[in-house]
Amino acid sequence: MNSIWKRRVIQAFFAYKQRKAKNIPKGNSKRFSENLKIDFISWVKDVLLIALGVIAAAFGLESFLLPNNFIDGGVTGISLLISELTTIPLYILILAINIPFIFLGFRVIGKRFAIRAIIAISGLAFVLAFFNFPEVTQDKLLVSVFGGFFLGAGIGLSVRGGSVLDGTEVLAIFMSKKLSTTVGDAITIINIIIFSAAAYFLSIETALYSMLTYLAASKTLDFVIEGIEEYTGVTIISEHNQKIMNMVAHKMRRGITIYKGRQGYMDYKNLTDIDILYTVVTRLEISKLNTEIEKIDPNAFVIMHSINDTRGGMIKKKTEHIDKVEERNSMKNYFK
Repeated sequence: MNSIWKRRVIQAFFAYKQRKAKNIPKGNSKRFSENLKIDFISWVKDVLLIALGVIAAAFGLESFLLPNNFIDGGVTGISLLISELTTIPLYILILAINIPFIFLGFRVIGKRFAIRAIIAISGLAFVLAFFNFPEVTQDKLLVSVFGGFFLGAGIGLSVRGGSVLDGTEVLAIFMSKKLSTTVGDAITIINIIIFSAAAYFLSIETALYSMLTYLAASKTLDFVIEGIEEYTGVTIISEHNQKIMNMVAHKMRRGITIYKGRQGYMDYKNLTDIDILYTVVTRLEISKLNTEIEKIDPNAFVIMHSINDTRGGMIKKKTEHIDKVEERNSMKNYFK
């Protein structure tokens, strides 16, 4: 009991000092504590994601790529290629080659990103230096696919944690700003140079398998970052807005947002007011949504666009209030 009392006194004193330091009013201390809790949980989550990413990437490198002389794209690919041509250990190359990219990331993105990148890349080098993973297989196809899978998963998990294990993305962002190209084009140019060097110094077969490794890694990276589900944002313009809203809420069980808009054709002086409906569904629900809209208004104007991920709202959970309304209506119908 005495220890509990001491802990509460320490917590109260800590909260008081923080309020005083930040000039936070006493009435807002609860909100401030909640923000601290959110920051702490977010920090722990990021640390776990980066740690898992480091382990997955190290496993893909040591158990698949390194024993079979395969490489990947980006800074990791450059490190693997130099490691194959020289006697320099891979962990030293990963640290050394990423240093200029970390500095570039500090200038282009920010201090927080640079610090996390240093921690993640140093962690990868540490694991490669002091932990040995067994070789899983020597089959070239399995090595290229699963080596790329684990490496891509590791990079993707670190990105979800707010860091990187490969500085290529930073260079691509910098090149896109300086050369007016897209990030994807910049990454493609970098990897063409890397795989051309692999074909020259190693062999064309190794370069081809390495390209397969890169494809597996990039697809896994996209999968980890964007999530399991792919979402689609749907904008609906129709004269039967109320019926479509009821359909989305009751049949699709999704939330809906209404924008106030104006529409017209050719004559822009006589525009009419209209409600614009917006909702988000999973790709598995697109067919059902189109069918239901077709039943209500075949002439409805529908716009769809892909969404990588969502947060909050009703997209990831059923609308409980709709379930209650339906249950209440069914009970009324039963007793009629």
